[in-house]
Amino acid sequence: MRRCRRRWSRRCSRRCPRSGGSTSRKTSRTPRKSLGGMMKVGFIGLGNMGGPMAANLVKAGHEVVGFDLAAPMPEGVAKAATAAEAAAGAEVVITMLPNGAILRAVGAEAIPAMAPGAVLCDCSTVDVESARAVADQAAAAGLGALDAPVSGGVGGATAGTLTFMVGGSDAAFATVQPLFEIMGQKAVHCGASGAGQAAKICNNMILGVTMIATCEAFALADKLGLDRQKMFDVVSTSSGYSWTMNAYCPAPGVGPTTPADNGYKPGFAAELMLKDLRLSQQAAEAADADTPMGQLAAALYTDFVESEGGKGMDFSAMLPRFEKRHRG
Repeated sequence: MRRCRRRWSRRCSRRCPRSGGSTSRKTSRTPRKSLGGMMKVGFIGLGNMGGPMAANLVKAGHEVVGFDLAAPMPEGVAKAATAAEAAAGAEVVITMLPNGAILRAVGAEAIPAMAPGAVLCDCSTVDVESARAVADQAAAAGLGALDAPVSGGVGGATAGTLTFMVGGSDAAFATVQPLFEIMGQKAVHCGASGAGQAAKICNNMILGVTMIATCEAFALADKLGLDRQKMFDVVSTSSGYSWTMNAYCPAPGVGPTTPADNGYKPGFAAELMLKDLRLSQQAAEAADADTPMGQLAAALYTDFVESEGGKGMDFSAMLPRFEKRHRG
């Protein structure tokens, strides 16, 4: 056995590891960098969106430790017993959670386990107030923080083609940018903490309003005797052009393949559209902004989801709703 040349001191453990003995040490909170530019990533929330996002990071060579109360771990993702365990030692911790209350609870558990200098990147869609509150808590602990909600749905999460709308510091954005490039096709740095959620809420208010208008127009065209394909051919190349018409047409058999061609099974569920519209109106109330179309869209999706059988259907299933209705 090799003799240790170090002089004994009180700093040495009772049994020196060089002599083959054991030592009792606290787990380090220092972010551990992987070799070859790869990162150690904690991922909390591995459901329909988070699961494929984490899987893409693993495929790219990153070390991912995951935690979820119910969802299974994607292949290659190490399972942690708690959110704190998933966060410990990670350079970046990504969360994908249902709402702001759960984000606050997870933040309260994960942030103390993270090492100063690590970045907490929340990809959930939540209220601006919760995003900023968690960012403030992270900053007080010496962490970077980003709110980075996504657009693109489950298909985009699986294909790695999401768009990230990001709020937070330049330094935190630069740290996470390589991961955004794996999980998505575009990441826009929108400003300070909360700006990512603000962008997402405004975008999806437009989305909800335009989907309703597109469905109304198809229902009107039907009653005027206008062929749906002819209407699409005109509107998709005219001033009525929109994403809900051209890329996500709510009329079956018209335009590109969309959930309308699959019985309105959700690509983006109506109840998620309702959640985002409610967030937009919550933000509008807090900011004293007049958003009458957003308010009406939220009311229509509330009726559709809660009393008209729309829950579990794609948000474009507003079209068959309008087909059945009459004026007044």
